[in-house]
Amino acid sequence: MKQNRLTSYPRRAIAALLLMTGCLTAIAQEEVTAEATAAQQEAPADSVFADSIGREVTAALAEKPLPKKVRTDWSTWRPNPQRALWLALVFPGGGQIYNRKYWKLPIVYGGFIGCLYAMNWNNNMYKDYSQAYLDIMDDDPGTASYNKFLHLGAQITSANEDRYKDIFKKRKDKFRRWRDLSFFVMVGVYALSVIDAYVDAELSVFDISKDLSLKVEPTVMKNSLSTNPLDSSVGVHCSLNF
Repeated sequence: MKQNRLTSYPRRAIAALLLMTGCLTAIAQEEVTAEATAAQQEAPADSVFADSIGREVTAALAEKPLPKKVRTDWSTWRPNPQRALWLALVFPGGGQIYNRKYWKLPIVYGGFIGCLYAMNWNNNMYKDYSQAYLDIMDDDPGTASYNKFLHLGAQITSANEDRYKDIFKKRKDKFRRWRDLSFFVMVGVYALSVIDAYVDAELSVFDISKDLSLKVEPTVMKNSLSTNPLDSSVGVHCSLNF
């Protein structure tokens, strides 16, 4: 009987230890739940409102479809004359590109290139003849650049020196005049390209009807100098549709 009591003591101790462990676990769970509830109650109203607004915005963006890119209908597109004018002023040929008249670009750039070439060539000839004229006018025999302009076997002597001086002077002045003229022609090409771009853009909105007809009908024309309403004349009214 005494032996049974001794063996029952460890079992009771283990049971008591398990009971205490379960109680401590339950108390810890209750404390964690209480802290979470208190944190939710202490959360500011602004954060709750912000969360709700964020959810609404997200839902609206999800429901609203993305805007589609609208393609330009080139068949009904019309250029702006003011924009065409400014583009042509800033960049030569820019007005023609904006008006979608690409076939005019070779004409515009060809005019610029031709004027630049003529201006450069005339300037070189002017410098050569100017130097030749200076050489023939001085008394230094070492400066004879004018010989390259003479025909094969020709020489400048005292008998024909005055004639060659007059020839070199006239050619010098001629190439200088042509050089300056080439510059003004290039400015004219630039001005014409600007005017063409503006006028072309203006005429793009001009209504051209296929009905090309002339209508003639009688009409009554009042005399503006007379106050009498009966003082009027009968005439013919012509209207042209184009």
